[in-house]
Amino acid sequence: MTQASTANQRYERQFSDFVGGNSTPDWLNTLRRKGMEGFARQGFPTARRGNEAWKYTNVAPIADASFDHGAGATSDLALDALKQVAPWDDAWTTLVFLNGRYSAQLSSPSTGGPSQAGNLAALVRSNGTSVQARLGSLVDIGEDGFAALNTAFTDDGAFVHVPDGVSLEAPVHLLFVSTEGDRPFVTYPRVLVVAGKKSRATIIESYVDIGQAEYFTDSVAEIVVEEEAEVEHYRLLNESDSAFHVGVARIEQKDGSSFSSRAFYNSVALGRHDLGLTINGSECYSDLSGLYVTSGAQHVDNFVNIDHTKPFSTSRLYYKGILSGRSRAVFGGTVYVREGAIKTDALQSDKNLLLSPDAEIDTKPALFIWADDVKCGHGATAGSVNADALFYMRSRGVDLETASKLIIFGFATEIIDTVRVPGLKDFLEKTVLESLPAHRFEF
Repeated sequence: MTQASTANQRYERQFSDFVGGNSTPDWLNTLRRKGMEGFARQGFPTARRGNEAWKYTNVAPIADASFDHGAGATSDLALDALKQVAPWDDAWTTLVFLNGRYSAQLSSPSTGGPSQAGNLAALVRSNGTSVQARLGSLVDIGEDGFAALNTAFTDDGAFVHVPDGVSLEAPVHLLFVSTEGDRPFVTYPRVLVVAGKKSRATIIESYVDIGQAEYFTDSVAEIVVEEEAEVEHYRLLNESDSAFHVGVARIEQKDGSSFSSRAFYNSVALGRHDLGLTINGSECYSDLSGLYVTSGAQHVDNFVNIDHTKPFSTSRLYYKGILSGRSRAVFGGTVYVREGAIKTDALQSDKNLLLSPDAEIDTKPALFIWADDVKCGHGATAGSVNADALFYMRSRGVDLETASKLIIFGFATEIIDTVRVPGLKDFLEKTVLESLPAHRFEF
């Protein structure tokens, strides 16, 4: 029996126990079974040939490991301890999920108002029709084994609905926390955001760790941005060095809408984010940026696809990486311009700062264009810093190590400075600065 089939059977057994002890609506159980059927057909993408999307990322450590569903500790967590590892502002609407389960004690959900932000498990029980219409509408479980597996075990997670014409004054923070478990465990966070016509919302999606547990996070997020709506989305990955994290996100934009994404990835053994944005409307604006900081033997993979299906839209894709030790990063950025999507304006770039001769970046920007009268470009760079900048600082009395750290941090701040949520920006500046390795540039 192959390792792949053994892994499939392990999750199939867990699924049988999961659905057998769950009392949920028929529509959700049907969706779950479709997810398990999709995972059973596909399994994990461990093949090294004919698997371009996973060419540079080996998921065998996930497929070969035994992660138990529901094995994470569910004991109470002190709020003060949580505030030490996660961005926090008492003015935010915050939904906290502890090892995959909603924690009412740690959360501060919004009260009153027309918008809806709550945990999926409760909303399915109280008002399942609002969730049923959207859940699973953007994710293709027939093409991605991780998305299919998450769908099979969908239970708790976050649902945010912003009605037409409503502007949320405070950000909505979806905080997923992993703590110590009795044995390696797996969680399946699910996020569903629907921004109605001419609405405005800021969503923060954080994954953090308390302790050094070995676990696997398999997350899926779906975000619908209706006509002329504006959504700012921030995603923070700051988990254990023993953690594995694979996230799938699918976003759809309608006419005249605006969507911005800021992704920050730090401290994970193996992390992958598959971000797919479909611009299914005219005169849309999309701005996707990210910063990843890797060290030791960490591996981070950003797989970002933007699909222009309608004319007169603009997209920007800009990621930066800082790599040290024996770490490795992967960036795959692809922009599709479909037939008829004239006047598309799309630019993408990936820049990397390599602080060690053993660090490695595999970057592959790509454009596929089937329309005329468009403006598109892409580029990628990897290397060290400009010697003139270091000489300038040294000539003014700054010691070599301090000058090196300031230059590295300056490289990162171009992305951090785009964050428009003050509390989050302060947290990111502190986290990134503390995570930078001691380094001395020498020429």
